[in-house]
Amino acid sequence: MVEELTQISFAQLLLSGTFVHVAPFEVLQEKYSANIQPNVVVLVSMDRYPDLADGKPVEWKINVGRRLVEELDILLPVPFLWAWTEEGVLALLLDFHEVPAHDRKREILLLAEEIQKGSDQIGIHVSIGIGNFYDDPVSLICSFEEAKKSMSGRFFQGNKLIFHTDMRKNMVESLKIPLTKEKSELFSIVRIGHTEGVVTQMKGIMERVAKIYSYNEEVFKSEVIDLLMMMSRIDLEAGVSPVSILTNTANVIQDLYHTIRYDKFVMKVCKYAEWLTEQVENIHIGDVSPNIKQAIRYMKENHQKDVSLEDIAHYCHLSRYHFSHLFKKEVGTSVMDFFNKLRIDKSLFYLEKTDSSVQEIANQVGFQDSNYFSRLFKKYIHSSPTEYRRLMSNRF
Repeated sequence: MVEELTQISFAQLLLSGTFVHVAPFEVLQEKYSANIQPNVVVLVSMDRYPDLADGKPVEWKINVGRRLVEELDILLPVPFLWAWTEEGVLALLLDFHEVPAHDRKREILLLAEEIQKGSDQIGIHVSIGIGNFYDDPVSLICSFEEAKKSMSGRFFQGNKLIFHTDMRKNMVESLKIPLTKEKSELFSIVRIGHTEGVVTQMKGIMERVAKIYSYNEEVFKSEVIDLLMMMSRIDLEAGVSPVSILTNTANVIQDLYHTIRYDKFVMKVCKYAEWLTEQVENIHIGDVSPNIKQAIRYMKENHQKDVSLEDIAHYCHLSRYHFSHLFKKEVGTSVMDFFNKLRIDKSLFYLEKTDSSVQEIANQVGFQDSNYFSRLFKKYIHSSPTEYRRLMSNRF
C-alpha cells in the first residue's frame, strides 16, 4: 500500500506539472523509485458513473476502483503510473518509449480497445480519452489536458467510445459533410406527418452527426437543434398554430443546451420531433376512427412501396368494400387518392428544397415510373413537376 501511494503521488506531480517546483525529473524518479518516463496520458472514464455510484457506500467505490486498476495491471503491456483525477475517472501515464514513434498512435488506439474489452469482462464499461505524445516530462500536463478536452465534457458518456485529441484537427474537413439526403428525407416526412418515420430518421441522423463531428458536443448540439428549428418551420408552413410551436420550440432548445448526457439528449429530441410531426398529422387526418387512423399510418410507413387497396384493407382486417366506404365517409376522398396525394405532397419538398431529378424524386416517393408520377403530379397540383419547381424558385 505504501509503495502504491508513493507511485500515485509521483503521478499526481506529473499530471499537475508542479514537479518543476520540487526537483528535476530524474531526481524525483529516484526518490519515488519510479523507473519510468511516461510520455502520454490516457483517461479511462467509467460510463454512467454518477448513476451507478448514486447511493452506494464508500466500500463500493473503493471496490470498483480496485477491480479496474487490477484489470489494467494485467492488460497493459507498457510501464505505467495511475491516479484518480475525479470520481470515476482514472488517468494512466504510459511509457511508450520502447514503441517506434511511427507506430505509437496505432498502438495506443489498439491498446484503448483492449482496455475496453478487458473492463467489459469485469462488468465495468468505460470511455477513453487519449492525449498526444510528449518526450519531455514537463509537457506531460499538455497530454493530460488534451485527453480531457477530447472527451467533450463526457456528454457522450455511456457509449463505450474512444476519443483522441487528433479528432478535433479533422473538424474542418468534417464540416464539409452536409448529410443532404438524410435531412431532406427527414423534412419531407415531417411534411406528410409520418411520426414513426421521423423518430427513426432522427435517431439515425443524430448517430451520424455525432460520428461526423468526432463527438464534439457543441457542434453536435448545434446541428441537431438546427434540425428541430427547421422542423418547426415546416409545421408553421403546414398551418400549425404558431403560438404553441414557437413557445415550445424555444423552451425545448433551452433545455437541450443544458442537457449534459447524450442518451437523455436523444430521448428529448425524439420526443419533441414526434410531437412536431403529430401536429402536422392532426391537420391531415383530423378526428377519424382508430381503423382509419391505422390505415393512414400504414400508408405513411409504406409510401415508398407498391401498396394496393387490398393490402391496406387486409392490414386493417376489413373487407375491401367496407374499408373503402368507411374511408371515403370519414376522410372525404378515396383510399388511393389519399395515398397518391400523400406521396405527391412529399415530393413537393424535394422539388422546392433539393436539386434531385424528377426521376430521383419519383423513386423517393414510391413511383418507379417518372412519367406516371408526372401525370399524377399534374392531376393534384395542376402543373408538371418541372413547372412547379420553376415557379417555386421564382418566388424566392
